[in-house]
Amino acid sequence: MANPITEHLNEVDESYGEHLVTASGFGLRMMAAGFLCFVHGILPFLFKRTASDTVSALHDEMVIKRRKAYDEHWVI
Repeated sequence: MANPITEHLNEVDESYGEHLVTASGFGLRMMAAGFLCFVHGILPFLFKRTASDTVSALHDEMVIKRRKAYDEHWVI
């Protein structure tokens, strides 16, 4: 039976520690963007693009990491 933890770590080509740091960093940035989005809801003139810019940057980083992991394991 496959271990779901090691299976995912192999898919993303990260050690447990690397994954912990990466995922935690993404999560903290998402929480910060969420808080600023809340502030924007109260004060619409503040943080007009912060949440969407953060989501876009996180998406780009994740796609680059995913593509790199895929390319390193691709075999003809």
